[in-house]
Amino acid sequence: MDDSVLPPKLLSTLQAAAELIRGHDFIQIYSHYDADGITAASIAAKAALRAGKQFRVTIMTTLDDANMAVIAGTKTECVLVTDLGASFIPQLEALPCDVIVLDHHTLGVQAQRICYANPHLYGIDGMNAGCGATMAFLFAITLDERNWDLAPVALAGVAGDRQHLAGMKGLNVFLLEGAVQRKLVQLLPGSLIPVGSLASALYMNTDPYIRGVSGSSDGTAQFLAAAGIPDNKEAQDLSDDERMRLSSLIAVKLIAQHTSQEKLEEAARTRYYLPAWHTDAETLADMLNACGRLGLAGVGVAAGLGDPRCLDQARELAASATRATMDGVLAVDNGGLCQLANIQWFDSSDSGFTGMVAGTVMNYLGDPAKPTIGINCSEPTAKVSSRGTNAQLARGIDLANALKRSCDAVGGQGGGHRIASGGAFPSARREEFLTKLDSIIGEQLAAAAKKV
Repeated sequence: MDDSVLPPKLLSTLQAAAELIRGHDFIQIYSHYDADGITAASIAAKAALRAGKQFRVTIMTTLDDANMAVIAGTKTECVLVTDLGASFIPQLEALPCDVIVLDHHTLGVQAQRICYANPHLYGIDGMNAGCGATMAFLFAITLDERNWDLAPVALAGVAGDRQHLAGMKGLNVFLLEGAVQRKLVQLLPGSLIPVGSLASALYMNTDPYIRGVSGSSDGTAQFLAAAGIPDNKEAQDLSDDERMRLSSLIAVKLIAQHTSQEKLEEAARTRYYLPAWHTDAETLADMLNACGRLGLAGVGVAAGLGDPRCLDQARELAASATRATMDGVLAVDNGGLCQLANIQWFDSSDSGFTGMVAGTVMNYLGDPAKPTIGINCSEPTAKVSSRGTNAQLARGIDLANALKRSCDAVGGQGGGHRIASGGAFPSARREEFLTKLDSIIGEQLAAAAKKV
């Protein structure tokens, strides 16, 4: 497939979805609480608003049986689900109203009645070539070409789901090329050096996480001194020589942590600056993600719609989330990572931000051969997040399958992507869950090895 051209079957589905929206006065929108889900909801809401429709947005931490019952009990003639739904197609098909699902997670079953768009349906990998925000954006421009100005919000969704790390692919290429052509985004060359004030940026940086520097004021000061750089210097004010010295020192530190070449290249990735938003896509994603994770998803949706006060609040929440994530990573780095035969896991019950901590641990601290699992048992229902690497996928690991099966085995539900997945299960059954998950990953590795 030419990445700059949309598949005809996708276009047909999007056109059908647009016609459904045009036929209703009120749209009930459901979406996920992470950055991708919040951006998708914001895009859908803005598109509905511009189409003269009334709408209500409901954000969910997951789509499980309980939340499916909430959807089923809502009296409305049109439901639009973004960044959720792939695992509940039969239940959504049973609703008596018009239903549109714009998701990108691993397919369960295909739809017969409802309007369902998912990259996987067109031979496109929803893990890295089209997220929930991408699907919502494609729907929005199908509804009205004016909605191209929502491309920056969609790019924040792409960044929030980390689909840009290895370069844009699939449907995201169409989004990016159109945004560049319309001057809605500027490409910034990549670097291992964080943006902003170097002392604070290095201190609070978890991507990359530099052991002995990140989260340590003394370590940060010593690191900058070793590079011969004043600690009050801004990244943009570095000379070429200073930039080379600092970048080299960061690389040496990361290599000593056994950071993979793949991750080093990702850490020095291209950034996407959004002129109308006065920030880059990753920073906007962090702001909206913090809103969802801290229980203020409504603020995130309003920020995604461009409300100035909510954007300021989102910025403050992101700073708090960064501090909490750093605390969680430091706790794991200080002996909190437990090793099983095929997985490594940590308890995030005290720190939260499980997925964000798991990503940092997987990329910069953990055993690169094992998927990283974070579990928050602070409530009766545990929340689990898992992160893997492309190298692990190449060896046969599929976290979407593994999390679904292991959560099911202990009375919970799980799923997501092969490289990053999540779920929920009764907290009291944590050890049973871990044993089951470790066994499933072992089975996957053994099955793949037999095929070689």
